Amino acid sequence: MVIEDVCCQLLDIHTRLSRKYDYQRAKCEDPDLIQKWFQLIQAIKAKYGIADNDIYNFDETGFAMGIISTTTVVTGAEMRDKAKLAQPGNREWATVIQGIGAEGWAVPPFIVLAGQHHLASWYTETNLPNDWAITLSDNGWTTNEVAVEWLKHFNQFTARRCISDYRLLVLDGHKSHHSAAFELYCQEHKIITVCMPPHSSHLLQPLDIGCFGPLKQAYSRQVEDLMRAHVNHISKLEFLSGFHRAFTAAITPKNIRSSFAGAGIVPYDPDRVLLKLDVQLPASTPINSRPSTANAATTWTTKTPMNPSEAGLQSELIKNQIIQHQDSSPTSLLAAVDQFTKGTQTIMHQLALIRAENTTLRTANEVLSKRRQAKRRRIQHGGTLTIHQAGEILDDNAVAQRNGSVAVKPVFLLGWGVEVFRSLFKACHNYHSGVCAQR
Repeated sequence: MVIEDVCCQLLDIHTRLSRKYDYQRAKCEDPDLIQKWFQLIQAIKAKYGIADNDIYNFDETGFAMGIISTTTVVTGAEMRDKAKLAQPGNREWATVIQGIGAEGWAVPPFIVLAGQHHLASWYTETNLPNDWAITLSDNGWTTNEVAVEWLKHFNQFTARRCISDYRLLVLDGHKSHHSAAFELYCQEHKIITVCMPPHSSHLLQPLDIGCFGPLKQAYSRQVEDLMRAHVNHISKLEFLSGFHRAFTAAITPKNIRSSFAGAGIVPYDPDRVLLKLDVQLPASTPINSRPSTANAATTWTTKTPMNPSEAGLQSELIKNQIIQHQDSSPTSLLAAVDQFTKGTQTIMHQLALIRAENTTLRTANEVLSKRRQAKRRRIQHGGTLTIHQAGEILDDNAVAQRNGSVAVKPVFLLGWGVEVFRSLFKACHNYHSGVCAQR
């Protein structure tokens, strides 16, 4: 009997691949610690009278411009090894500092590139929105100074949206988020910061829960499309264009609201996180939960099919109508319909592939055309520029060239900003014009 019991138990044992899990993260998944975090959030909201719409989260995420992430691909049945997809491989780094609000709104991205000078093509050839900002650092990483610049960017776009007197900013423990200059600016502008417990961002940070993952996947697909079109090097120009498309696809109001809900912050629901700390058995799927083709066909109204699925539904509808016809044998008619369906689906699949290839080639042609036409024209040394500010500088340069003056080539020293430089330039220009008039 003992042997039989052991054998029965062995039948219930299965092998599984284990997933590596950081010890520090596991140690911080303490229900008491997480519960105190939510109590802190509620206490701060009550103390400062902060509305849900004034709660924000921000963090940085990095991109290696030419690296794609693991993805699902379709291969032939005869292929046994893992599929391989070539990637450009250049690992030039860019950092995106992103903020999101609980109401479903995203702060315009703040992009950190490696370099010393802003190039005109970044602003004229990428179709970035006017409120996006680009700054520079030596290696494309964030610094204490860059974090403060982002905070000013954040304040500019959120101050006018405030419902409460204060704003709540959820952040992690990165050292750039807790510098003296960062904390002082927050105090001066009524921004209350609250830091998550260490190693808990995968549970408590909205950006990590539902935004950064889809954003990385969407950017990876942009790089894959360029690779298929034989664009084998991703420059900053291609990165900015690809990131713009990825951001539009991934950072949506729905994803943002779902991220705050998943973190249990808005709406306030600690159980959304606390229940994740225990092993939850997946709910069983009902056998009949998937709709049958026959049921789908009964709801289908006859029309010209526009894709393979609709062609199949059209075929099922015709078959059902033929079967209901009692005066003659439907065998030959059914065979004819099957042939029609097979041919139609084949043509539609081929058309879909051709359209996808055509779109990819058009994109590659635009990328290469922009790269050939782009001039490495510098418009500013260091500092931060929004797309709107860069456009104003380029417009000033164009006006100066048309008037026969020396083009404006701003080189900002000692932290001078765009507006300060422009005011000084206009004052010098007016003084020079007055001297000439007196002569």
